[in-house]
Amino acid sequence: MVSRMTRPAYDAVWINGSVGAGKTTTADQLGEELEKRGVPGAVIDVDWLRRAWPAPREDPFQFELAVANMRAVAAPFRARGAQVIVAAGVVETAEQFDRCVAALGSGNPLLVRLVLDTDVALARLGIRHGENARDHEWHERRHPELAGILERAQFAEELVLDTTSLAATDIAVRIADRLTN
Repeated sequence: MVSRMTRPAYDAVWINGSVGAGKTTTADQLGEELEKRGVPGAVIDVDWLRRAWPAPREDPFQFELAVANMRAVAAPFRARGAQVIVAAGVVETAEQFDRCVAALGSGNPLLVRLVLDTDVALARLGIRHGENARDHEWHERRHPELAGILERAQFAEELVLDTTSLAATDIAVRIADRLTN
C-alpha cells in the first residue's frame, strides 16, 4: 500500500560523490523508494546532460551545458507535479551546488555525498571500465583526486553516507527516510 504524504522535507536531492561511489545507482533506487512512498518526483542523471563533444577548454566537464540542460529538463517535471527531483552528478563547490539546485527549481535541497573505501572504488571502476584501458586509468586517477576535492569542499550542510558495504537500496531508504519523516 502506498502512503500519501503532504510534502517531503526537501524538494530536491543532489547525490554527489567521486567516480565509482554509486551516485547513479543510488539516485535510481531513491526514485523507486520515493515512488513506493507516494512522493511525486523525477530522477535526472546529470552525466547524460553534459554528454557532448568536444568539450570546451574552459569547461572540460561541461558544467555550463549540464546547468542549461537541467533547467530545461526540470521545469516540465515540476510543472507535472514533481515534489522532489533527485539528481546524480558531481558538484565540487558550493557555488556549483547553488547553481545546480537553482536549475532544478529547488528552494530546499538536500545534498548527499557518497563516500567509500578507495580499494572498493577501484574494484568497481575496474568492473565498469576494465575493457577500455584509457578510461580505466583516467577513472583510477580521478577517484582519489575528486574524493579529496569533495572532502575539502566543506559544504555548509551535507548528509555523508558510506557506500563501502551498503547496498544502494539501503542507502536509498536512509535518504528517503530523511525526506519523508
